[in-house]
This record gives sequence, C-alpha cells and structure tokens, in this order.
Amino acid sequence: MHSTVETELNGVNFNHSDNQQMIINMVRDFAEKNIRPHVMEWDEAQTFPIETFKKLGELGLMGVLVPEEYGGSGFGYFEYVNVIVEIAKVCGSIGLSVAAHNSLCTGHILAFGNEEQKSKWLPKLATAEWIGAWGLTEANTGSDAMGMNTTAVLDGDHYVINGSKNWITHGKSGDVAVVMIRTGEKGDSKGISAIVIEKGTPGFTHGKKENKLGMRASETTELIFDNCRVPKENLLGKEGEGFKQAMYILDGGRISIAALSLGIAKGAFEAALAYSQERHQFGKAISSFQGISFKLADMATEIEAAELLIMQAADLKNRGKKLTKESAMAKYFASEVCVRASTEAVQIFGGYGYTKDFPVEKFYRDSKLCTIGEGTSEIQKLVIAREILK
Repeated sequence: MHSTVETELNGVNFNHSDNQQMIINMVRDFAEKNIRPHVMEWDEAQTFPIETFKKLGELGLMGVLVPEEYGGSGFGYFEYVNVIVEIAKVCGSIGLSVAAHNSLCTGHILAFGNEEQKSKWLPKLATAEWIGAWGLTEANTGSDAMGMNTTAVLDGDHYVINGSKNWITHGKSGDVAVVMIRTGEKGDSKGISAIVIEKGTPGFTHGKKENKLGMRASETTELIFDNCRVPKENLLGKEGEGFKQAMYILDGGRISIAALSLGIAKGAFEAALAYSQERHQFGKAISSFQGISFKLADMATEIEAAELLIMQAADLKNRGKKLTKESAMAKYFASEVCVRASTEAVQIFGGYGYTKDFPVEKFYRDSKLCTIGEGTSEIQKLVIAREILK
C-alpha cells in the first residue's frame, strides 16, 4: 500500500481504488488468456463465442451493475467502464457484446422491472446463464424510433405481438429480449411499451445474421414476431412508458459505447506506439520522426480527453444525477476519437497496417460502429444542442 495525492474534479477521483485495480488486472488477464488467441479466427468466421461469455459470467462481468442479491457484482459505473475498456483493448466485438448485455437488456430490467421480474430474470442474466438482447430499432426506423411499426395488442392476459426489429445484438443467441413495441398511436412517445420476451415463445424467431464490416464476432440479427403471445405480466413498468424508459437506458448505454470506443482507441494507440519504436527507417526508429511523434501526441491527448468525459458521465450516473448532455458528449467525442486513433494507427503501421497479420486493421474496422450504434454522432449532437439550448 502506498499513499497517493488524491486528485478530484467535480467529485471524480482519478485514482483507481484497490478494488478497481484488482478488477482491471482480472479482466486484462482474462482477455489475454481467453480472447486474444482467438480474435482473428472469431472475426473471420463471425463466430459468436458463447462459451467465452459464460466464463465472463462466472467472473461476474455479465452482471457488473446488478446488485449481489440478484447474483450480480454490485459494482458502480467506474468499474463497469474499466471492464469494457480492458476487453475492447483486445477485441471490440467482445467488448460490444458485454456492453449490450450489461447496459441494455440487463440494465433495463434492473431499472424498470418489479421485484418479481427482477428475481425471475436478473440472476440468469448476471451469471450469463442467459444472454440478453434489447430491441428498439426497426428496418425503417433507426434514429426515428417513435415511428416504429411493431405492435402489441392486449388479448385477455396476453399481448399479441407482430412486426420485426433489426440490428439486434444477440438476436439469435439471446435467451431473453427487452423489446420496445407500439401499444398506442404511431409517433406518440406515450404509445410505446417495453415488454420482456423469452426465447422459445411461439411466434418469436430471429432473421438473418448481418454480415458486418467490423464487430464481426458480436452477433447482430433481426427479431421477428408473428402473432407472438406474451403474458401481460412481462410488461416493464406501465403501458406507454417504454419510450421514456428506452431514452433513460440509452443515457447509460452511451457510457458503455463511449467506454467501448475508449478501449478500441487505447488498443490501437498502444499497438501503434510499440510499433513506432520497433520499426526503423533511415537508420532510426520511426517514432523519432516528427510526422509520427505528432500523430502519437494527438492520439494520446484525445484519448485522455475522451476518458475524462467518460469518467464525468460515470460519476454523474453513480450519483443518480441527470447525465443526458454529459453521456451524449462522452459518446460523441470518444467514438469519433476512436475512429481517428485507429485510422492513424493504420497509417503508422504503413503497409503492414493494411494486413490482417497486424492488429490495427481490425481496430479500424471495429471503430466505425461506435459512431453509429446506440445513437449516431449526428443524434448525439442533436441531444447536446437541445440540452445546451434549453
């Protein structure tokens, strides 16, 4: 143990507690042993490695924010950010799936489920006995979520659901999904409800698996509902609260994608930094050339700035404060930094950066999703503008 000078800004303590450092070391160790050796094989074959997620579940990393009484780790958002960053430094796909499982599906049930619902689903999700999915987007409604067409009509004790969702992480392999469905008028924010649907429910199937540019080991498919009957007690909260709930979940989810972005950026930066010191041209390491060293300086500065924005949002989330603007800023900035850092990493590697024998081409492909998923950069700017113009 050594004492350190504590640095605080807006209540954010920048020193990792012993517990946080222990988690970082555990995740780092896990990623090196269980993820790194398979990264390219999973990426090429688009393998969704369920067994790896089960192992992460055993370590408590699939229920990071879930209280211990429901089988989770009971940690806060600083620990959660660290988990995502350390995994994403090795593989963005696995980081994305861990983030989606924790913050969207599991997070939604944790935030809005009643005691019976939480006791029923959270212990299975927190241990990764069950993998979770979350559905808002449809083929014709991406950023315009209120225009959704999937409907649920109450018939006795059941909702009858018809329609489809797309770009759903774990749409095929997920055991349970929280889905936003229209129970009222189209375009009415109070016309949407959140309903939990278990795999194996008649009329609930998945569509084709998307063949993606990056994040290829994170499964993405359609969800299809054909007269799917779901017990009405699977409604989360009250009818008509689904859109408001989803926006709340996305506020927290943006911290996840920001952390994912930070991890990918750090992974790309660390690879480029090491390579620049090993690679020699004109008789010296390329890191000694200003053209390369300035790229590294820009990457390092932007990564630090992104991290500060993320920690600010995580601190607000931990304290239960409003964080719409801060989480949107963190997600917007970190995701754009992630794309820039991975682009520069490829440039620093030169021709080698363009091959699959070196890690940076994958960071480059994976990075782009971060500016699109869980609200595009354009939507983040819209959210930020709305908040500052209030």
